[in-house]
Amino acid sequence: MRKGIAISAAALAMTATAAVAAPPATASAAYFTRGPNGVTIELATVNGSGCPLGTAAVAVSEDKEAFTVTYSNYMVQVGGNSNSTDFRKNCQLNMKVHVPQGFTYAILSADYRGFASLEPGATGLEKASYYFQGMPQTGRAEHGLKGEYADNWAFTDVNEVAQLVYKPCGEERNFNINTELRVNKGTSDPAKVSMMAMDSTDTSIKTTYHFAWKRCP
Repeated sequence: MRKGIAISAAALAMTATAAVAAPPATASAAYFTRGPNGVTIELATVNGSGCPLGTAAVAVSEDKEAFTVTYSNYMVQVGGNSNSTDFRKNCQLNMKVHVPQGFTYAILSADYRGFASLEPGATGLEKASYYFQGMPQTGRAEHGLKGEYADNWAFTDVNEVAQLVYKPCGEERNFNINTELRVNKGTSDPAKVSMMAMDSTDTSIKTTYHFAWKRCP
């Protein structure tokens, strides 16, 4: 199976703009301040068929402008000898993002990349939702592919500055990320396999979330 390039995913309360095989959008003008030192992230809970226990980890970039969730197994397929449950996988992450006093953050943008091999008549879908625990605002985005398709795919979601949802200053609220991959055989030959993956050349899946930082009053 051909491998795709490293993966990035997701944004909170976002206005989605998607492009296939396009580079990530830049939104540096929307940052209010540089990220502070001392940011740490820990996974509170991890659930889902796309991220079995021990297959997901998080890391903060050196410049504090992004964090990456790395997976080691996230692929769906249908047709051929595929199991009946292989057409859909999901991953739900509940994360504790610790930031120094005096700062708060929102999720500014996200870049999705992967690889798909879809037979004529088959379709693939990537979808996600993101929210702070206890807050009603939920960001959602989804992107589809249609067969015949056999190539890397790339989608970019950018949140408008006016729609940024910040974690309330001085409050501890976990950040929740829910993602899903799905492939449907549609009218394709049921004997042939169609697949879609968040994939990379080093057999891991990296989902990068770009921060927007702001100083608290």
